[in-house]
Amino acid sequence: MTASALFAVDPQLYLSAVGRTGEIARLQAQAQRRKSMLIFGPEGVGKTWLMGAFFSSQPLALFVPRTQSPREILLHLVQELDRTGRKQVATITDAGAKSTGTLKALVQRALDQAPFLLVLDHLAGPSRVVSGLIKDLNYFDRTPVFFVARTPHMEDIGTLQPMCARKSECLEMKDFPPLIALEFVRREADRTALQAANLNEVLPSLVEWSNGNPGDLIQMVRMAHLPRYRVDGQIKAHILYIDYRMGRRS
Repeated sequence: MTASALFAVDPQLYLSAVGRTGEIARLQAQAQRRKSMLIFGPEGVGKTWLMGAFFSSQPLALFVPRTQSPREILLHLVQELDRTGRKQVATITDAGAKSTGTLKALVQRALDQAPFLLVLDHLAGPSRVVSGLIKDLNYFDRTPVFFVARTPHMEDIGTLQPMCARKSECLEMKDFPPLIALEFVRREADRTALQAANLNEVLPSLVEWSNGNPGDLIQMVRMAHLPRYRVDGQIKAHILYIDYRMGRRS
């Protein structure tokens, strides 16, 4: 699965709406410097979306959806190498029948021949074996690695922290401030054709209840479409919010 395949929404729609230009600029600069980077932040803040929005425009970005076993990571990379269309870089047939060692050698050979970037989403305490593979593929920044994790601490990224030890190599994503969050939720309501007589009163409440978390806002807009949260053309916002909070705790 490629980065762009993860997103049902055109990422450019939200890039223009949510004020992530600073994050995009930092990713671009780091990619140009050929240095690794750790992107971290709370659940729902938009880490995966941001990485997909940026790296889907990078033809030599190789995307691994989440941390898995070394073999699964290598098989994802084989698929990504094939997607790039650079047949002169790597032509790997019948990858599933090859040993993990053979796959690693083939992938490393391909990485030696073109300026690829590795994008790993979502790291969560990778094993030493997985961490060792990632370090081998990075090989002293020959192939920069962009990590996505919940926090910058060891429990999230294992022994990989030294690869992004400098402050300039860590990008913290935060929830939106109120004005940007309100613009975001308005765009989401427009995109999903959400209509209600009290919509202009409901949307600021959603911003307040979500603390500006885009994932929470998207989920509550989806819920607002459901018949059980509608009465006489209005959204029963407080009931929606209670159900949403109860759902998060379950």
